[in-house]
Amino acid sequence: MLWLAVAAVALAFLVALEIAARHYGIPGPMTNQVKEVIFTPKSGPLLYASMALMLVVLPWRQRFVAVGAAVGIDVVFFLARWVLDVKSTNSYPFGNGALWVVLACGVIALTRRTGAERVLLLKGVGLGLLLVAGRKTGDTWLLITSKTRPVVLDQYIATADQALGNPSWVAGRIVEATGSVGAHVLDWVYIQLAVAAVAVALYQLRHVAAERRFPRHHLVRTFLMIGLLGPGIYMIYPVVGPIFAYGTDGGQWAVAHLWPDTPPSGVPQHMPFNDYIPRNCMPSLHTAWATAIFIHSRKATRLLRYGGTFWLIATLGATLGFGYHYGADIIAGVVFTLTIEAALRTQAHGWDRSGLRFVAYGAAVFTALLVAYRYAPTPMAAHPWLFGPLMVLAMLSVIYGYVRTVKRWESTPRTPERDDDARAGDGAPAELAAVPTP
Repeated sequence: MLWLAVAAVALAFLVALEIAARHYGIPGPMTNQVKEVIFTPKSGPLLYASMALMLVVLPWRQRFVAVGAAVGIDVVFFLARWVLDVKSTNSYPFGNGALWVVLACGVIALTRRTGAERVLLLKGVGLGLLLVAGRKTGDTWLLITSKTRPVVLDQYIATADQALGNPSWVAGRIVEATGSVGAHVLDWVYIQLAVAAVAVALYQLRHVAAERRFPRHHLVRTFLMIGLLGPGIYMIYPVVGPIFAYGTDGGQWAVAHLWPDTPPSGVPQHMPFNDYIPRNCMPSLHTAWATAIFIHSRKATRLLRYGGTFWLIATLGATLGFGYHYGADIIAGVVFTLTIEAALRTQAHGWDRSGLRFVAYGAAVFTALLVAYRYAPTPMAAHPWLFGPLMVLAMLSVIYGYVRTVKRWESTPRTPERDDDARAGDGAPAELAAVPTP
């Protein structure tokens, strides 16, 4: 019943978003996803990643068959497009096969499987489709933010960011100094964030096929919840980022072409902006997702632990160094992630009172940060030695509270459900602040 309720809510949300997108003259997430059944997909690697998540419910022989079928279908599609001389930009020449396999497994589950086998396969198919639907939903949300929020709050965030020493301006100059090599590495990490997430998720879900059930908590749950809630905050807190509000990418809409050489100054005010740049800065969801990857990789293999640490550091460098986010966005993104992660773990733990208290605290800190950025940026900029440390301490207090809360759970007697989580390697919060050692 729970899975049916989740599916019904997700479908209703997708339909509502499809209608809203149509109202603004743009295709919605369902339309974009259906197109990828036949047309060249814009999310080829993500489609294969979603298929990989679905494969965790299958035995090894069926996995090989599914992968072979996906590759074979993609080869047929590629040859057909080559013969017909079909060309498209911003698309991948592969990915249709993976989507066909996921959909075929859904049909097989409904027509050829029964009982627990059907439920498990449907859960796997749903997990894979949710990953893709989350990406399409996010893309549509971003387009809607640009259409519905003609005024942005960048000047307020940039002023508050002075309390932190304008980290985006500092990081931007550092990235420029590293030349093309550093920029290409950071750009690759920034774009391929989902690949790192799938690698950690596959490790956590590696026992699903053998045990015939999913762990109660894993990275995909946090990833999807971040993607669901984050764009909603964009709607009430529209910010485009330094590279657009203060850089050359903003064109005539920018305050001035200051980033990354000259930090901004002056009294903050609302500023109009164009109708195609997404208002996707507050909070930084790339930071949020990278933080989730870091947390969930703490009990994985040594390679994944190092990878999670590298991805978090490189993502922070990219978000700031490319001018996509302010330092204030980063702090808000960390608080946002830990609050969501704690809420999901509390639900999996049985709505523990200490977990609920921490979730309320994290939500209060997140709200306080947003209110301060909006209504007190000038005092924050005027007293950086007071407000800068306060912002960092607020973030550290949430980190400490999260670690302490989960430590308390880990010190209680284990239940079968929590043993599931331990085998999945759902994250060791006690190691949150520690860089993995050999």
